[in-house]
Amino acid sequence: MRSPAHRHLHPLRVLLAGVLFLAALRGHAWVYPEHRSIALLAIEEMGSEDRALLERLWTDARLGHEGRLTPLVVDAAQGRNPMMLDFAAWPAISGDHSCSPQDMLRVVLDSEWVLKVADVAARLQHNLDLARRSDQTVNAIRDGDIRLQRADIDYATRAGANNVHFLMARQYPDVSPVDYFAQCLKEGAELNALGAYGRFHTMALEKVVLASDPALSATQRAVVLRAALADEAFALHFIQDAFAAGHVAGSWGDTPSRMGTHEHYNEKGLEVMTWNGEQVVLTGDAHMRLEDAQRAAVAVRISLEQFLGAARSGPQAGAAAPQGSDGPDTLDVCANTRMPAGGYDMALLGRVLAHTPIPALGEGVGSLPRFRAEIGPFIGASTAVGLFGLDGGFGKLQTDGGGIGSIEANLMFGFGMDGVLNKAGDGLVFVQFGVRQDSPSTGQIIPATQNFQSNTLLSAIPGRWAYNLRVRLPFWLIPGDVILAAPILGLASPKNMTRMAGTAGNGGVIPWQTGISTPVGRFQFVLGREVGVSFFGLGNTQDALFIPDALGDVSLVSYRSTKWDFPIIEYRPTRTFSQDQSAAVKAQFSFGVDTPSHVKVLAPDYVTSVDLRPVWYIGVRFVFNWRRYL
Repeated sequence: MRSPAHRHLHPLRVLLAGVLFLAALRGHAWVYPEHRSIALLAIEEMGSEDRALLERLWTDARLGHEGRLTPLVVDAAQGRNPMMLDFAAWPAISGDHSCSPQDMLRVVLDSEWVLKVADVAARLQHNLDLARRSDQTVNAIRDGDIRLQRADIDYATRAGANNVHFLMARQYPDVSPVDYFAQCLKEGAELNALGAYGRFHTMALEKVVLASDPALSATQRAVVLRAALADEAFALHFIQDAFAAGHVAGSWGDTPSRMGTHEHYNEKGLEVMTWNGEQVVLTGDAHMRLEDAQRAAVAVRISLEQFLGAARSGPQAGAAAPQGSDGPDTLDVCANTRMPAGGYDMALLGRVLAHTPIPALGEGVGSLPRFRAEIGPFIGASTAVGLFGLDGGFGKLQTDGGGIGSIEANLMFGFGMDGVLNKAGDGLVFVQFGVRQDSPSTGQIIPATQNFQSNTLLSAIPGRWAYNLRVRLPFWLIPGDVILAAPILGLASPKNMTRMAGTAGNGGVIPWQTGISTPVGRFQFVLGREVGVSFFGLGNTQDALFIPDALGDVSLVSYRSTKWDFPIIEYRPTRTFSQDQSAAVKAQFSFGVDTPSHVKVLAPDYVTSVDLRPVWYIGVRFVFNWRRYL
């Protein structure tokens, strides 16, 4: 039983827990159009007899659903705004947009949003095809993820409990293929890509045999065939995942390390050896090359040929009845963490699995270098210099513009959210404390029209220092909404809290709040996501300045002021993955207001009060920060 202290979760803790969960699940391999392209290529490379048989099975399986399933098993010309789905789309919908073959078939046949997902996928493929630079690829992925999240509300929160999309790391270098495959399929083993493939492919073979029973009616045969095709499509998703570089590099380690390693090798590529002795270079999601698709398509084609071979053979006399039902498999890959019990034909599966890459070693000597995504709690230090233009001084007659400079030194405590969905993610959640020193303003207490010698003593705003506080927190729709919603949604609906945090971390629901990558770095409109406040005059001695009046007299007053800073646009160079530390430089273009308070007249004695006005400003801060992730 939890103690009372655990019953009332701090809003920030709920938010950060949701973000960590979201980060853990961002382990998809190929993006939707890449999954579909691999399946399409495999079917197109089939022999004529196999292709003809697959078309017949598809035709029979369409019975009752002709309005949703394409007339041919694949529609190579399918693009934007599809009205129907072909079989090549099924592996893409599996795993990433559904959690079991049963769930996938329901989504394909009954949901309307899946057609929107297919449209987003076609648009994403078009944008990826046009991308010629890495920043264009990042923008394409960013737009695709945002649109997918809007089309499929559970896209970002569907998985996360396991490493089912990844290859199981090898524990020692000389493991044989047979022993490794047996480890992947063993009951109780961690759910993994090859284990999932073996499970669903075996179920598909059993069902397609069952569909050959001549005693079945056309309707019954269609039901069983759809189940068999659903199981096989789900299996194909995971055999395709096995060819993504980030899924070969190893899934061990904490969430930030797994995610950073996954993204690094997917983008940069990885040289590997397959179990059948072929030396190859792989890339990963959103970076697929034709040779990557062709390599994965070989395994997919062999798997489909086994499926068709089972359909040809039909029920064998004396053979044991299938172990499963005649419906699609119900194993939930989003929630389960361990391989279920099952009997497998290792020789049959081995002919497919032999084409897959040999995974990297697990943690220890000989493992691949790991890279950490900037996700998780951190401590850090930050310095900044700023240049600001003012609309005058605090005196009501000091309306001539001027400028000041500032320098800051701060300590940071926060939580990294960079790349929760993609590399265009919205940076950091942090609280920052420190001190700030402002230079004297260039504006003078006496109007510039009069002839006098300028000096710092006569600055409209003399040099001064302040205690600094700065907070950054991405928002969903309006500033602060995520932290306000956390106490309610975090306990009542953690899934919705995670969706909200994920959307906020990817720029929120306002389209122009997302990051835009360019060849020179990343720009983002950040108004409302960060606020800084400086408290001047809180030391033992309050700040003082001269204030002229309409008669030409000057009063000396002490005061305090609170200076608010609101960044509008932020620029930072494109970041790279690191181990456990990060250093970054960025520029923020901001506006703000400096509001005076606690005004006291020091001289002359006959002046009892002086009214001060707020000072508005615009400017730029150049920020350097260092973070150590815990």
